[in-house]
Amino acid sequence: MSRPALLHRPLFAGGLPLDRHRAAARISAYVYGNVLILAALIPIPVSPGHVGILIVVGAALSTFVAHAFAESIGQSIRENRTLTSVDRRGELRDSLPILTAALLPCAILACAWLGWLEPRTAQVLAEVTVLVRIGGTAFVVRRLQGRKPHRSTLIQALLVTAAATAVVVVKVFLTH
Repeated sequence: MSRPALLHRPLFAGGLPLDRHRAAARISAYVYGNVLILAALIPIPVSPGHVGILIVVGAALSTFVAHAFAESIGQSIRENRTLTSVDRRGELRDSLPILTAALLPCAILACAWLGWLEPRTAQVLAEVTVLVRIGGTAFVVRRLQGRKPHRSTLIQALLVTAAATAVVVVKVFLTH
């Protein structure tokens, strides 16, 4: 498959293209997860014996559970019915981007835990990785809209990254 075809194909769920509702739910979880993982990473005091992997994993797991639970309640209200097990699995699937937000930062922090990177270097790399993921949201949204990236997409990515950084700074300042 060519690179343009690979980058511009629709997102799929079970072999079928995602509908707008599901795509929006996953993007929302993706952004939410990345912002909260970044907020968890920033205040971690790092040292050779403590690189914060468990803090990041804990933030991801607790956010995933809370998000899926809250979205399930919201969906039951929107649809005015009790959710089926299929609906609940769909909400869990739509919340998975919260967990994936922690994968690369945890892998980078694991490199520090194993002694392959200095702990502070690993933490900064993990934070930058999350910021790049957040900025990349602008490109994903463009793709979901069926539009190719444009010069303005890079500006939007930088603005999204700046906004997410501001949210994280406020969260860290108010809660730590």
